[in-house]
Amino acid sequence: MPITYKKLWKLLIDKEMNKGQLKQAAQVSSNVIAKLGKDEPVSIETLVKICVALDVDFGDIIEIEKPNKGGNN
Repeated sequence: MPITYKKLWKLLIDKEMNKGQLKQAAQVSSNVIAKLGKDEPVSIETLVKICVALDVDFGDIIEIEKPNKGGNN
């Protein structure tokens, strides 16, 4: 799946938060944090929890990666 959570990790740095603090603030599991770290899909419900905890919108934490024009994806 062509999604990335790079924006989320940059946001955490800006807010001086670590993954453990995000886990607590959003009340999500360690498994969810691991999936996010691997750019794996998570539920909309989980993304909403994270957005509410960080006071941001979806576009602030997730990005859809555009496929390479060379056809390697």
